[in-house]
Amino acid sequence: MAKEQLDIIKEADLTNNCPECFNQELKLTFFQKHIISRFYNRTTGEISQEIRCLTCGSVIYPVSWTEDIERSFEYFQKMVIPEPSRTKLTKLSYWLIFLLLAVSVALVYMYYTGMFKDVL
Repeated sequence: MAKEQLDIIKEADLTNNCPECFNQELKLTFFQKHIISRFYNRTTGEISQEIRCLTCGSVIYPVSWTEDIERSFEYFQKMVIPEPSRTKLTKLSYWLIFLLLAVSVALVYMYYTGMFKDVL
């Protein structure tokens, strides 16, 4: 079963007012999605973001953003450089590939040396 993990790419403190409590302690966080499995680790190109008020603890959704928050968000969004999308195999998958190749080489060797003549 693959697990999804959100890794933080960039964090920024915003000096805009919170729409809920009107304090100026907002934190903008950008996340990149990683899928972790037994056989591979995959970095996706999917980026998500969250703006949270540090005073009242509420998440500010895009519906309630002011123009100042949108401008700040667009500025920091241009500065985000995500990791490239890639898939990396784990040690378990390398061992399984090695085992599959070893078994197939052994079967081909046994076929060409005539060990299967008695069976067939």
